[in-house]
Amino acid sequence: MSRHSKAPFYIATGLLILAGVLLAVLRHYQLGVPWLPGQQQPVWLVEARVDFRAWGEPVTVSLNLPDSPPGFSVLSEQAASPGYGFAITQRGHDRRAEWTIRQANGPQTLYFKSRLIASAQTDTEPDNTPVTASEVFLEGPDIAAARAAIELAGSRSSNPASFTRELITLLNSPTPDQNTRLLLSDRTRAEALYLLINHSGTPARIAEGLRLEDARRQQSLLPWLQVHDGKRWLTFNPRTAEQGVPDDVLLWRQEASSLLDVTGGSNSVVSFSMLRQTVPALQIIRAEADGQAFGAFSLHQLPVEQQGMFRMLLLLPFGALVVCLMRIVVGIKTSGTFMPVLIAVAFVQTSLLPGLAAFIGVVTLGLLMRGYLSSLNLLLVSRISALIVLVLFITAGISIIGYQMGYSTGMTVTFFPMVILAWTIERMSILWEEEGAREVVTQGFGSLLVAIFAFLVMRAPLAEHLSFNFPELHLVVLGLILLLGQYTGYKLTELRRFTPMKRYD
Repeated sequence: MSRHSKAPFYIATGLLILAGVLLAVLRHYQLGVPWLPGQQQPVWLVEARVDFRAWGEPVTVSLNLPDSPPGFSVLSEQAASPGYGFAITQRGHDRRAEWTIRQANGPQTLYFKSRLIASAQTDTEPDNTPVTASEVFLEGPDIAAARAAIELAGSRSSNPASFTRELITLLNSPTPDQNTRLLLSDRTRAEALYLLINHSGTPARIAEGLRLEDARRQQSLLPWLQVHDGKRWLTFNPRTAEQGVPDDVLLWRQEASSLLDVTGGSNSVVSFSMLRQTVPALQIIRAEADGQAFGAFSLHQLPVEQQGMFRMLLLLPFGALVVCLMRIVVGIKTSGTFMPVLIAVAFVQTSLLPGLAAFIGVVTLGLLMRGYLSSLNLLLVSRISALIVLVLFITAGISIIGYQMGYSTGMTVTFFPMVILAWTIERMSILWEEEGAREVVTQGFGSLLVAIFAFLVMRAPLAEHLSFNFPELHLVVLGLILLLGQYTGYKLTELRRFTPMKRYD
């Protein structure tokens, strides 16, 4: 093959490797699959507790739930409500947990738990739905005070965001004027801002958020102000005028008309407790895979039984790469081309030392029996078939002996492929007759050595993690194997032929 004719091959191989890397990077950033095994991710467990007193009649309790809260994704939700019926309903952006019971009397306690993880903090997407300011009612002196505050803030601003910041600064002034004191005399700061901004013609609403702190109990929601700038809702802290939602704040209620509604009871109150936990990142990815476009191509979508099968099969390319390196670059002789890979797979299932003992024992006994079968002058098909039966009896005997001696690993030697073992014994017997015992030992030792290296690679936690969670990286392995197929240089084991040349240096 000429140098020019190899260019398309190298280009195609490079594109293959590049595609594998890019797909793996895409999976990492879209699904959040970690590059390394064992990585943990923080999860917030938030519990809402509803307490009220029932009147001895039918009860309906409706609690607002977070709907796509900025900066967080909901992993799971569950309710603890013995004797109550429970359902989650949604009307537009108003998600609610509803408890119902035919009759209840006395103090009642209901729980709702939500597991959330931090996600990318993004601005609210533009909404083309027309939004109008809410109608508010002000009387007497409040009207004059509101107009004065709106006029002052409007003169210092140029858009709804700056107007809101100026109003918040005005109401938080350490030396409030008469108008400010009047507006705050019988209402909270958030309520005053809601009235002022809507009175000015800009849509505004009050949201409620929960500040997340580890191991806190009996917490209440804090008010937050949201203002519509004509394209999207902007969130402000009414206490500091800071725009945006902090990373440690969960906006529990945004568009709902109420936080809690109780029918058939009184004295209702809701409080929140929270706990910060850490869970394996892959557990979170399995829970979120259904909601991601790239998740449809994840092996985590398969049934558990099939996942276990693919965990083993996807290790084979790494074993094949090790065999290529050891045979093409190092130059180790093996019995069969990819026999070491199959032996390594058996070692993965049996563990290394029991697998080595079983392999050596079965092959040794098989060679002795093959010598006897050779003296019978049987045809090849009959000889191989007889070896399969004999190998079956040998492995069964080893398993029984191991079990009786208390070694449970002895039972797993039956995973060795019987036909492959039989062919190995046959090949070694023929090699013994043609090349002698030394060549049999050389190739047998080489096969075991390569199988051990392949086993160590396949059993590495990083290899198991990457092969199953980033299957597209096998395109990179394929590209490397193809490149090794073009290697025509000296093998490392051949360099000893040049040692006599050192005498003449």
